[in-house]
Amino acid sequence: MVTEPVSESDAGVLAQSFKALSDPVRLRLLSLIAARAGQEVCVCDLLDAFTQTAPTISHHLKVLRDAGLITGERRASWVYYRVVPAALSALSQLLDASAMTPRQTPA
Repeated sequence: MVTEPVSESDAGVLAQSFKALSDPVRLRLLSLIAARAGQEVCVCDLLDAFTQTAPTISHHLKVLRDAGLITGERRASWVYYRVVPAALSALSQLLDASAMTPRQTPA
């Protein structure tokens, strides 16, 4: 993506992802889920890392789901989350300045 301008539709999707990640709690949640290296994590395992209430954490997880950064699967009374690798890859590629050729380097 660094080699070509982002399309209008892609910019909208990426902006929603960045907006979701602009909150420190959501950024930490995504980090905790991503740290499981492709495995899923139960919301019950995430709650102890935060001082916020379970409903507040659930709200933040919903924002991350709505942005397409994570998926969730309900099993009995708990929801298990995992990252969406393609979504993280798109964000990573956009921010990867090392992929720029010398003529693309900002002045």
